[in-house]
Amino acid sequence: MKKLFIAAFMFVSIFGTKVMADIKMGIILGFTGPIESLTPAMAASAELAFKEASDSGSLLGGKKIEVMRADSTCVDSAAATAAAEGLISGGVAAIMGADCSGVTGAIATNVAVPNGVVMISPSATSPGLTTLDDKGYFFRTAPSDARGGQILADITKDRKVKSVAITYTNNDYGKGLADVYKAAVEAHGIKVTTVTAHEDGKADYSSEVATLASAGGDAVAVIGYLDQGGKGIIQASLDSGAFDKFVLSDGMIGQSLVDAFGKDLSKSFGSMPGSTGKGAGIFAEVAKAGGVEASGPYTAESYDAAALIVLAMQAGNSADRASIAKNVMDVANAPGKKIYPGELKKGLDLLAKGKKINYEGATGVTFTEVGEAEGSFLEQEVKGGKFKTKKQR
Repeated sequence: MKKLFIAAFMFVSIFGTKVMADIKMGIILGFTGPIESLTPAMAASAELAFKEASDSGSLLGGKKIEVMRADSTCVDSAAATAAAEGLISGGVAAIMGADCSGVTGAIATNVAVPNGVVMISPSATSPGLTTLDDKGYFFRTAPSDARGGQILADITKDRKVKSVAITYTNNDYGKGLADVYKAAVEAHGIKVTTVTAHEDGKADYSSEVATLASAGGDAVAVIGYLDQGGKGIIQASLDSGAFDKFVLSDGMIGQSLVDAFGKDLSKSFGSMPGSTGKGAGIFAEVAKAGGVEASGPYTAESYDAAALIVLAMQAGNSADRASIAKNVMDVANAPGKKIYPGELKKGLDLLAKGKKINYEGATGVTFTEVGEAEGSFLEQEVKGGKFKTKKQR
């Protein structure tokens, strides 16, 4: 019950000078739970886009945006659903979020789709969401793990790993990515010594690591969350000397992990969705000017998700929920004038004149026919006390 109360709690930030804003927007992310160190920057990035549109004076003739935050917890579907219901009853036009795949699917199926509310997730990556019966209301600016697992396997091969043990967080995200990764590394001729699930929320993971160690491997692939079980697996591995090389999924990439383990991660590597293209460079400057740390996982995708919502509103000349859903794909893909971060006013003005736009954004947005990003990935490694990008994949 306590979790439900926390998840349903919402707090509001108002852009503009009005006491009440014209358009309400929802942001639902795991402000508590296993990725809580990542979500502040994700939320701030989305709010940066909403503020940019709100301050432009061009959104639907000068309307302002009020943002309502809610806590998905990342792992508690009941709490996440209750939190989303609070956003819907609060009158939001659309939702930026959710984050983790399990709660995202639950919110979409039980709340957003039945109420005809667009959700654009910046980080839900489960392949299962590709076939979600969403009636055209669910989109995601993060690419599917169907590709992400292949990329992580390619990096594993290039890093000369010959054998790997795999552990995954026991949920939709973990199981889906582990399945893809296992098949892909085996296709590369890499031996998979074992595949085991781990539960989040435990104080000690020595037994899980003992199982992994008994199977052996040059490295252990940790498909999980940096503030929960994944971190525990690394801690127990280092404490026991079982492994000192870790293959890290996107949910494990974050500064808090490096802060916790420092040089002990020097042999480790991983991947996360992202781009080194033109939009990424522009976003880094826009985010810096807005006081947002741009380098973390899914911050760029969060900005893009929020930007697509406001541009879709403008394209339909309406904050009506159905109109937003109808226009997301039109503003995300060609043809049209390319729009980058910091150029939302330009995009809004063009749309107001009946012109077409192609929102490239921070991540080179291109949606597939089901409304999910084709996406690119960044190979990550630890250098100088930080995760650094080696190259785009």
